[in-house]
Amino acid sequence: MTVKRVRLPHRIWHGAGTLELDFPGNWDIVHCRMAGHDCPPLTPKQIAAGFASPIGSPRLHELARGKRQVAILFDDISRPTPVKDLLPFVLAELKEAGIAEQAIRFICSSGCHGAHSYEDFVKKLGQDILDRFPVYNHNIYENCTYAGTTSQGTELYVNSEVMSCDLKIGIGSVITHPQTGFGGGGKIILPGVAAIDSIEAYHRLEYKYREDGKGNLLGMSNYQDNPMARDFNEAAGIAGLDFKVDVLVNGNGLPCAIYCGNPEREYQAAAGDALAHYATKPAPGTDVAVVNNYCKGNEAIIGLIIGITLLVEKGGDLVLVMDCPAGQVVHHLIGSFGKSVRGRQFQAVNFSLPWIKRVIVLCPQFEHSMADWLCIPGTKWVKRWQDVMEILEEDFPSGAKAAIVPDGTIQYLVPGKS
Repeated sequence: MTVKRVRLPHRIWHGAGTLELDFPGNWDIVHCRMAGHDCPPLTPKQIAAGFASPIGSPRLHELARGKRQVAILFDDISRPTPVKDLLPFVLAELKEAGIAEQAIRFICSSGCHGAHSYEDFVKKLGQDILDRFPVYNHNIYENCTYAGTTSQGTELYVNSEVMSCDLKIGIGSVITHPQTGFGGGGKIILPGVAAIDSIEAYHRLEYKYREDGKGNLLGMSNYQDNPMARDFNEAAGIAGLDFKVDVLVNGNGLPCAIYCGNPEREYQAAAGDALAHYATKPAPGTDVAVVNNYCKGNEAIIGLIIGITLLVEKGGDLVLVMDCPAGQVVHHLIGSFGKSVRGRQFQAVNFSLPWIKRVIVLCPQFEHSMADWLCIPGTKWVKRWQDVMEILEEDFPSGAKAAIVPDGTIQYLVPGKS
């Protein structure tokens, strides 16, 4: 029997490669790629140009002159940012300003995510950085200093080591986010290096606005009037974040555009471009949505959003590909820590939707604690693609139309377009 083979990006941070999925030859396969899927990766010359022309800010070496202590904040392993490829340009600017290496430290802006290992830090920063500089995890429960209160009432407590420095630099990515529209910008401060109470207050903004009937201001790609984006941008100003570097990424998770400078100004520029970059057209008449989860592979539950939306028109089966060798991220705020012990804002994803026949999760690293969270009734957990196809062919013995999403963690569906 003939087959149709689909190739998807696979296992970022864990020997990134290609996952091959075979479908029966009589199936109609539609590739739902984001607009910027094939955008070429940045060259060193393009990265240098970004640093040479910061947005709304003097060049980094000008800001750094006369500073005594430097904190470089970087996003964690749940984000695709290849920080090590951007650091030579940051360090060159600091060297030009006369900053001694002994004055520099690195802090992982992990928010409520679990602590990173040495191996994680090497992946994000490169061995050379670990050999030359101290690199620290953030502790959301201790050693945070009050910095101020945002206009929406979030009392901001920030990592004390960060606040002790008179030059604060952030490095991250502007990618689609299910609450804030897009991540990046001041999110490196809140929730990145904020205390648990500050992070909880920040996340409660979502509940407040939804209860007030303003949920339309939140969600994938909604960043312009987003109260959570406003809160993290204000937080960055309160904490004194001096300079931010953000990238957009292509369909293989590689940086393809760069924005440097004033944290709020560069974020607005990056998010404005991200709106078109990550946009994805729907596939009318979809029977099966297969959603790969790559850039945020350890937060693969995000892939539900685009998968559910793809099936609204006709209804069908949703397949989530969750393949992260390190497992799903530890999340101290919304995670599961026992059969009756949960994070402060744990909410089980246990709803039923009439147009979703079934959810199938392809997950070689099945975790019972993850199943506590993703517990949609009737969900099937399997470890091999062959098992997925056996289930699907029972539902669609005569063939089906399958929409393939290369990365449901960063793509978003553009309503009303086909």
